[in-house]
Amino acid sequence: MSFELNNPLFEKLGMKYPIIQGGMAWAGTGHLAGSVSEAGGLGIIGTGYWKADKVREEIHRAREVTDKPFGVNVMLLSRHIREVFDVIIEEGVKVVATGAGDPSPFIEELHSHDILVIPVVPSVGLAKMMEKKGVDAVVAEGMESGGHIGSLTTMTLVPQVVDAVNIPVIAAGGIGDGRGVAAAFMLGASGVQMGTRFLASEESEVHENFKNAVVKAKDIDTLVTGEIMGNRARVLKTKMSKNFVKQERIEIQKPKPDADAIEDLENGSLRRAVKDGDKTTGAFMAGQISGLITELKPVSAILEDTWAQAEKLLN
Repeated sequence: MSFELNNPLFEKLGMKYPIIQGGMAWAGTGHLAGSVSEAGGLGIIGTGYWKADKVREEIHRAREVTDKPFGVNVMLLSRHIREVFDVIIEEGVKVVATGAGDPSPFIEELHSHDILVIPVVPSVGLAKMMEKKGVDAVVAEGMESGGHIGSLTTMTLVPQVVDAVNIPVIAAGGIGDGRGVAAAFMLGASGVQMGTRFLASEESEVHENFKNAVVKAKDIDTLVTGEIMGNRARVLKTKMSKNFVKQERIEIQKPKPDADAIEDLENGSLRRAVKDGDKTTGAFMAGQISGLITELKPVSAILEDTWAQAEKLLN
């Protein structure tokens, strides 16, 4: 089975494997993204709310590792969005992945610079809207994913999105080995995105505490914050995340919930997990597939082993 026949975008990007690395804020560094692209996948730098100078720095770090195409994930809610897009265009990045907003005001401009636009979508309605806006593909991400999530599972979301749009669909959420990749292809996807699996790679620059937490996690070791106050996110169970959920329940019972108290608890928590390995106040964003990951491996081995297993099953 040849993935190029299903997704010409991957062929255009010179990819060996139909596997994208999820654009994880703080964790998706230039070094990791460059390593994934160099090994035959598509690495994505996760910018979060970075300023333009930091984005440029990580793009340069990626280029120290590879001369192959890679992408940049952009949070459209960021106050620095215009400056970030200016850097992406100036630096000749080939792919922009988007989240938390509508990329349509920027699509024509990005396409004029030969930049592919691939938004992450949690629903069929949003996928259809993005297709009408002119995006090149969509990532249909199920709630099994780490980080901010929708409400549909990958198994239910992907085939419905595939049936609803005529552009390539990339499956994400709960995929960590070749079995998950093969399942995604059977659902009609023409590629997959993996995030949590790459957290536990040798090239990942997250703190050792974060890597060890992913490797040691069991199937039930994640929870979802924001179920009550909104902005749902899947994280590993820690003192911080359990306290967050508890605080939400307290605030919602008040006549006027104190959203600032919730935001204060969350603010900077992802960075503290990634950079400092802070188990007390850090938010260890990771998906439910963490329970399947039992060892650290080089990025090249993750890609090669995953696709070899998938090809065997698909054939």
